[in-house]
Amino acid sequence: MNPVVQWLLSPAGLALLGLLVGSFLNVVIHRLPRMLERQWWGECARQLGDEESHRRIFGVAMPAQLPASARELEQRLQTLEPLDLARPDSRCPACGHRIRWFENVPVLSWLWLRGRCSACGTAIGPRYPLVELLTAALFAALGWRLGAQPLTLLWCAVAAVLVALSFIDWDTTVLPDQMTLPLAWGGLLAAAAGWTVKLPDAVAGAAAGYLSLWTVYWVFKLLTGSGAPHRPWRLVHWLERAATGKEGMGYGDFKLLAALGAWLGWQAVLPVLLAGSAVGAVVGLVMKFSGSLREGRYVPFGPFLAGGGLLVMLVGTPRVLAALGWA
Repeated sequence: MNPVVQWLLSPAGLALLGLLVGSFLNVVIHRLPRMLERQWWGECARQLGDEESHRRIFGVAMPAQLPASARELEQRLQTLEPLDLARPDSRCPACGHRIRWFENVPVLSWLWLRGRCSACGTAIGPRYPLVELLTAALFAALGWRLGAQPLTLLWCAVAAVLVALSFIDWDTTVLPDQMTLPLAWGGLLAAAAGWTVKLPDAVAGAAAGYLSLWTVYWVFKLLTGSGAPHRPWRLVHWLERAATGKEGMGYGDFKLLAALGAWLGWQAVLPVLLAGSAVGAVVGLVMKFSGSLREGRYVPFGPFLAGGGLLVMLVGTPRVLAALGWA
């Protein structure tokens, strides 16, 4: 292997790559939920103007004010500046200062600026360098475990998606289909290409991951009904809220565990679920009794599922099963 390529695939080279990828993940974490919200508002406008649908559902003609409201909403959406992962340039949310390239160097710029905007002095949260350092650490750990081979980059990509999903879910309680579904299909295709687990194990893992949480959710729903008390530290409550919080997104946690099953195989589904539940229960209890969890809010389960998946990925399914006595 070329020495330069070998270094790039070493833990040090992958750590550097992780810093750069982490900087991009900060953009994804911040912008993708807002892009989805714009999309949802556009869908609302189209639905408000759909006279045939209104007649089918309500059995009467649509009131005159609804189409007018739909047109006004569409016009307001059209006046917004373009928003995607590349546009507009990164700016300070307080003063609109455009972030220059030397103010956007991973970790170093935050330290140089002392965590503040260079124009207005508004504090820049420490989460930005945290995401960059976390991604770098995961990439380096995968490089150390898997060695200098191209396949390591594939697992680094999986880790990056899991990091982005974790922070998006923590912020919004939404796991976007735009990320969970490609992750699941990518796991199945990687298995079909012979790069990860055997294809039957990947298919069984995807099915087991989805159906396990889906089954628990519906059993809980049938046994308790909709009037269950608020218990943010319990897995069943996470399942209920994840499945009903955003109807347009579907069962986000179910899809995430299905994706992890596709990448790691059916044998890893229960260890991932146990690890995520254990850590999530501790965090939920601490937040509950420390008062940091406000009434009516809950701890999203997605970050802990992703964390369980990363743990199994880094340790290896055989070692995890052996530690649990299931080997």
